[in-house]
Amino acid sequence: MANSASGESIIGRFVKIVNAFDDTHPAMSVAELGRRTGLPVTTTYRLVNDLLLERLLEREPGGDIHIGTRMWELASRSSKMLGLREAALPFMEDVQAVVQHSTTLGILDSDEVLYIERLGSDKTIVDITKIAGRLPVHATSSGLVLLAHSPSAYQDAFLARPLTKFTETTLTEPAALRRHLAEIRQRGFAAMPGVIVPESSGIAVPVFGPDNTVRAALSVVVPRNEENTPARVPVLMAAARGISRALGWRGELKGTLRQSH
Repeated sequence: MANSASGESIIGRFVKIVNAFDDTHPAMSVAELGRRTGLPVTTTYRLVNDLLLERLLEREPGGDIHIGTRMWELASRSSKMLGLREAALPFMEDVQAVVQHSTTLGILDSDEVLYIERLGSDKTIVDITKIAGRLPVHATSSGLVLLAHSPSAYQDAFLARPLTKFTETTLTEPAALRRHLAEIRQRGFAAMPGVIVPESSGIAVPVFGPDNTVRAALSVVVPRNEENTPARVPVLMAAARGISRALGWRGELKGTLRQSH
């Protein structure tokens, strides 16, 4: 692809434009888009016009630009996420109906948890998960489940870097994290109180693919001190087993819930 005077490829500039849109900036003027991307004004206008012609961007009646429907259409074709979401949704609906709090499906991507599906709740709770949103691996129950089942070389590389401590319960010390990951593998779930925001807790279990590797993490976000882990985990495990089997997995989930008295 042709590079700009700065050496940036046209693909790189395209990605900058797409990345400028998020839940707080779903639509914007071309001038604002240029400011958010840092691209020259003339470059922004030229690329936006090209993307409008291909219907990857669309213009609103007031003149603002937003991501086009065709972008979603093309991105959805043959995406591995599509099959995973379709397999998971019926089971996620069952979990959400029982738990009555947000239910999420996340995958490991670029050292973060990428949430590919979320069923919300009208319950009052601080929940920072959102579809197509990302959160730190070490500070979410889903991330810890995914990290616990990742290859040892990946774990070593991840734990070798500095980790941000969001709350007093966020684990950042490598030795403590390794012990916690081993416990997650043994018991089959992660239950993390307030590791990224103090008001909520996450409970997550792994979802397996046909090759017996973990494809995703299924989780619920509940108010702090209302975890009721002994009741939530069996619901999540049953749903995760259903999703895994829908994906072609034929194994048995490891780990059982230990109830202390």
